[in-house]
Amino acid sequence: MAEALVTIRIRLVAPPAGVMFSLQEGDVTPVGAVWSTGADLAFDAPVRVAEGPKGLRFLGPHVRAEGQRRFIYYRSGQSAGQHDTSWNRRGKVFLTDIPEPLVREAITAGRPLEAAFAGTAKDGGPSCATVRPLSGWALG
Repeated sequence: MAEALVTIRIRLVAPPAGVMFSLQEGDVTPVGAVWSTGADLAFDAPVRVAEGPKGLRFLGPHVRAEGQRRFIYYRSGQSAGQHDTSWNRRGKVFLTDIPEPLVREAITAGRPLEAAFAGTAKDGGPSCATVRPLSGWALG
């Protein structure tokens, strides 16, 4: 497979109202910041996909690496650009958990890959750390 482009759609379900959320580009840059009203939020990240020696490789300005695993951060509160809050969190969405056949199907169909994640943590603040899909990945 030649390098291809796929959209990764991260949907945050019922994030806390009054908190700013964004994607992260590069090491520290928040992009696409929006205020939560408590309704679901969605972020689309274009990601390049290429064949690697150990399977598919995810590449692009939103993609971060942890060893061989690739992920996307979403940011909330101060880290998303909201300076008048005590919240300062990031959620980590692992791309390498997406089944490879589903990635290939999304590329062939030209459709996004999407998953829903809890937007609120147990403490009532923005979800953070490694987050897992509520019901898996699917074509958008």
